[in-house]
Amino acid sequence: MGYAIAEKLAEQCAQVTLISGPVNISMNRSNIEIIKVESAEEMYKASLDCFPYLNGAVMTAAVADFSPSKPEKIKTKRGKEKWMLELQPTKDIAAQLGKIKKSNQLLVGFALETNDELENARKKLQKKNFDFIVLNSLNDAGAGFGVDTNKITILDKDNNLQSFELKSKTEVAADIVEKIISYSA
Repeated sequence: MGYAIAEKLAEQCAQVTLISGPVNISMNRSNIEIIKVESAEEMYKASLDCFPYLNGAVMTAAVADFSPSKPEKIKTKRGKEKWMLELQPTKDIAAQLGKIKKSNQLLVGFALETNDELENARKKLQKKNFDFIVLNSLNDAGAGFGVDTNKITILDKDNNLQSFELKSKTEVAADIVEKIISYSA
């Protein structure tokens, strides 16, 4: 969704900074700057470095909620019957941006949920200081990962709810950008 939203914003003549992890998507537009990162820590740093100079941010997906506590420096060979992996929470980029957000900045979040979708999205909206949140559910056929379609509901800080039918991700991106424009007007 991040690349589709960046493309739709660029079509509206916005200057876009896209912070992206490793993907097999290419984009060549003069008004989109792509900052490539490899790790959750790199994404955190890049996001915090850029955000103060931007009109807003759209947080399309968490890079990772957890990372290994002790990353291995070399390949781990077979031999042990069981391998225990200890994880630690990554830094919450969206929450940190919500803390430093200025009144003239827009912050949009995403919530991918499997249960209590609206309740969890409302909590996330408030906790992270989003202006609105885009909710999608893994329970909806044709939505989520590995497909070119999505079905979303947009919930804003005034508790307005707008649900959309299943659409192509390009059409979903257009709906989200339309909402961004309505906030900026």
